[in-house]
Amino acid sequence: MTSSQPLVDQFQRRITYLRLSVTDRCDLRCAYCMPERMTFLPRKDVLSLEELHDMALGFIARGITKIRLTGGEPLVRRDMIDLVRALGRKLGDGLEELMLTTNATRLAEFADDLAAAGIRRVNVSLDTLDRAVFQRLSRRDSLPQVLEGLAAAKAAGLKVKLNTVALKGINEEEIPDLVAWAHGQGFDATLIEVMPLGDVEEDRFDHYLPLAAVQDRLARQWTLTPSSHRSGGPARYWDVAETGGRLGLITPLTNNFCDGCNRIRVTATGQLYACLGGNEQVDLRAALRSGDPEAELSRALDTAMRIKPERHHFAIEEPGAAPALTRHMSMTGG
Repeated sequence: MTSSQPLVDQFQRRITYLRLSVTDRCDLRCAYCMPERMTFLPRKDVLSLEELHDMALGFIARGITKIRLTGGEPLVRRDMIDLVRALGRKLGDGLEELMLTTNATRLAEFADDLAAAGIRRVNVSLDTLDRAVFQRLSRRDSLPQVLEGLAAAKAAGLKVKLNTVALKGINEEEIPDLVAWAHGQGFDATLIEVMPLGDVEEDRFDHYLPLAAVQDRLARQWTLTPSSHRSGGPARYWDVAETGGRLGLITPLTNNFCDGCNRIRVTATGQLYACLGGNEQVDLRAALRSGDPEAELSRALDTAMRIKPERHHFAIEEPGAAPALTRHMSMTGG
């Protein structure tokens, strides 16, 4: 027998937000995210689009109201738009919002179709407007395609938020200009502290930039007023008087935000991670491929609520330290 009870963890947090990865593959190789010679999952291990859809329906039945499709880069997956259209049909029928996180390299191709399918908001990862710095960071010369994708998203009526990882000595000096440019385009901008997930060639300690320092610098340049806006994610927002835009800060290291967590993540292989910064997981693929997938999925979600931890324990405190977790962000799903 399946349950229709809302998802509530042991700390009485109501879980309403699913970040669902459709692939671990990506067409960029951002230095803080993955190594140049990244080993991706065998395709046979990845859930089919039909399984992803069935799983999403199971989550909606348990009170998930927001779904963000992530990767890797979700738009590199073949026929991805079919999944978006299928999930879009649940909008207004249990699902309140369907969103996408992308690096925008293929957004120009898909922006109109995404909007037609019911996507209203996209988060775009962009750390610099300098083509040479972009190429150094992503190991790909793709900034022109990203800017084309952003223009297409704007033309399609999609609300855009830029996510920028603050990196000491790389884009540190550019951050005010990047935020001002985003606001000038009508985009929100969110800054993120680099997260210690997965082994990469460079030492994250060298580039870790606490956002408290960035905020202090921006506050000397602009008037920042705390905003009551909430996106459903971990960002805390400020209104910037001089640019007329909104600035978000995501601070997993300097200002833990776990007390209000309403999120769970599922990888492209169907592994539910109850916390981005933990190893607590439940195998939803096994449930989906069992003899009674609906009931087994519901039981697995009950287990996830019991094991979801109170908080993560990210830290970047010394050079050469091992990452908090061995798995890469691209595997977990943004």
